[in-house]
Amino acid sequence: MRLVWNETGERFYETGVRHGVLYPIAIDGTYPLGIAWNGLTGITESPSGAEPTALYADDIKYLTLMSAEEFGATIEAYTYPDEFMKCDGSEAISAGVYAGQQPRQAFGLSYRTVIGNDIQMNDFGYKLHLIYGAVASVSEKAYQTINDSPEAITFSWDVATTPVNVPGLQPTALLTIDSTKVEPAQLQALENILYGGPMTEARLPLPEEVISIFAAA
Repeated sequence: MRLVWNETGERFYETGVRHGVLYPIAIDGTYPLGIAWNGLTGITESPSGAEPTALYADDIKYLTLMSAEEFGATIEAYTYPDEFMKCDGSEAISAGVYAGQQPRQAFGLSYRTVIGNDIQMNDFGYKLHLIYGAVASVSEKAYQTINDSPEAITFSWDVATTPVNVPGLQPTALLTIDSTKVEPAQLQALENILYGGPMTEARLPLPEEVISIFAAA
């Protein structure tokens, strides 16, 4: 069958970032408590590595080796939850008093982006992004006088990650779930874990648990 381009309903795009949730890591390596992140304005995923190195033998190119791939990100927001302060190197001394330059707590993060098309626009679907083993680096905070063109401060953090184990695959720091390609019931089961319910706290499941949810199909 001859290929056809730009058919109706197949002009897809991605946009937006919403439903951010912070999951501070526990001492056992799990992410037992989720906190809603209000004021999230942008997340830039920045993979690095995976660079080729050519090897030569017998005066010809013998093969190409690839370096390990790493995952990083940049988080931008107008504000952040109090629970993120430990992740940003601040420790509470007493109520409302904080000391900076303290050890930085690792964390997990989930957020949602929109998948749109030419018919349903932004209602077509969405992707869930799950980040593990994240550590925020030192960030600049630029405070300026209020004037006749006021702007809210935008906070920004560069994030590095340490991959976690994935059964049957290489370790990873990122899982992505496409709502248009998975069963709605299984997606709802995952979101009930990520966002919590009437009787359960929100938490970030490790990849093995996420895989088991969708393997049930």
